[in-house]
Amino acid sequence: MKSFNEIVADNLVYLRKSKKMTQIELAEQLNYSDKSISKWEHGETLPDIEVLSKLANLYNVSLDFIVTNTSHEELLEDHKKTQNKQNQIIISLLCVSFVWFLAAVIFVYTNLILQANYWMVYIWALPISCAVLIYFNKLWGKKKFLFFLMSFMLWALLLCFYLQFLKYNIWLLFLIATPIQIAIILWSQLKI
Repeated sequence: MKSFNEIVADNLVYLRKSKKMTQIELAEQLNYSDKSISKWEHGETLPDIEVLSKLANLYNVSLDFIVTNTSHEELLEDHKKTQNKQNQIIISLLCVSFVWFLAAVIFVYTNLILQANYWMVYIWALPISCAVLIYFNKLWGKKKFLFFLMSFMLWALLLCFYLQFLKYNIWLLFLIATPIQIAIILWSQLKI
């Protein structure tokens, strides 16, 4: 069975070689001597936790990757899953930011060209953003987030209608939403 120093040393060698770096190049990036890198990679000494954290950031892996005695392929697979999840979140947020970009374009257009102050476009961007997030949550997300997104979309949509038709005083719309919210809560409790 490998010692902790050997595990860390093997992982450091693997990561450095996977980035096609020499010990000298790594030493320059970390402001350490290549002898220190060599000692770490031979298991003679261990870098302190701050240096391990810098190495994890440099190699774009978790600290667990460096200190765990698991096959490199298995660790890389876990790392890819984490990166995929991050990419999914970024894609979702990019799409939501596009909704807000369109809202800004419409607002500027109506202000400059039509000489109208249509600020409601930003209010309508709320339920549209929720719809986008619901779509991506259906693809990649978890059911518990879907409940919050649907609830927020319901109330944002009602707020949009209320503000859009403010002069008609249609506040009773919010009473209609109550049984719908209860249905969303009950639906969220279903076990599939």
